[in-house]
Amino acid sequence: MPDSANTPVRKSVRRLRWFKEAVQRQIDALSEQTGVKFSVDDKELHSLFLRWLESFEAQKPSEDGKKEDYVNFASGLMLRELINSKPARVTTLPDDADKSNPAYFWPEGYLYVVLCLNIRAAVLEQDFNIKKHVVPEMDEVRTWWSFKENMHEDPNLAIGFFDLFSGIEPSWDMPTIFSARKGRQVAVKYLVRSDNLLKVQSKIKLTKS
Repeated sequence: MPDSANTPVRKSVRRLRWFKEAVQRQIDALSEQTGVKFSVDDKELHSLFLRWLESFEAQKPSEDGKKEDYVNFASGLMLRELINSKPARVTTLPDDADKSNPAYFWPEGYLYVVLCLNIRAAVLEQDFNIKKHVVPEMDEVRTWWSFKENMHEDPNLAIGFFDLFSGIEPSWDMPTIFSARKGRQVAVKYLVRSDNLLKVQSKIKLTKS
């Protein structure tokens, strides 16, 4: 993540310049590890950031007890805007790319999810002293197949899928309404963090239907 100096990450992420730098750093880290190269539409990035910020402010809770879960929800909102706007495009894919690996199966989607997970992780660690974040498996291509297919039907479900990728019970019926997120249950899993790329493991399996 970019240097926030003395500013908390939860506030820095609401600044366009910081957000753009975070996106570029994530692209650089992912490209180094996978060999996938991306181009980014700066105008789309700018527009989606403003839409996300408006959505973020609209439902922000005042109660302290709800702020931790709002970090999860706000990260899901960010993923939705990234999926909707598609600011990143693959320009180079390695010849030996294994499409059973989610990073190659859907490189753009993988980039967006990892970016949002990393921002979420930084805020949770700084504000709530949560160092071992609970996240589900990221290397199960059947999960990603379901995720990608559902985005064609309803991009709002990106919020529910982000919960799934975060180890939280998704709210599939009303994913865009924060007040509907009651009794979110966090699964006990673990995280391995490498630079700005998340590698996670769990027992969740989704199959094609």
